[in-house]
Amino acid sequence: MTTATAPSRLSALLNSGERLLRLSLRLDAVVTGANGIAYLALAHPLERLLGLDSRAGLAIGAFLTAYGLAVAVVGSTARINRVAASAVAIGNVTWVLASLAAVLSGALGLTTVGTVWAVLQAITVGAFAALQYLGLRRAH
Repeated sequence: MTTATAPSRLSALLNSGERLLRLSLRLDAVVTGANGIAYLALAHPLERLLGLDSRAGLAIGAFLTAYGLAVAVVGSTARINRVAASAVAIGNVTWVLASLAAVLSGALGLTTVGTVWAVLQAITVGAFAALQYLGLRRAH
């Protein structure tokens, strides 16, 4: 009897473009949707913690919730639409650039915690974009 090891499972996942793309889209949808709901539910407490105006937090929360739902749809189809998946990856790269621009410009008036949070979000979203790009390249 043979059992697959964790490294061989990871290797199989990374080598299968379709599987990697589907997993990265699904993870992206869950994380983005949960983040959006948190922004909506906690807009006022986050205003103090992050320095993000609650109106901006509500707008970001609404956007992230809708975007997370859209990403979930893209990742749940029987055959992933490459154009839609590419649009998600491009959207993620755009989010990263916008986040970094907001941090560097100070436009949102974030606290230190808010700045760290924005950078961590940008790193996470950038990782999703990279995995989606890799999945798209490897999928036929």
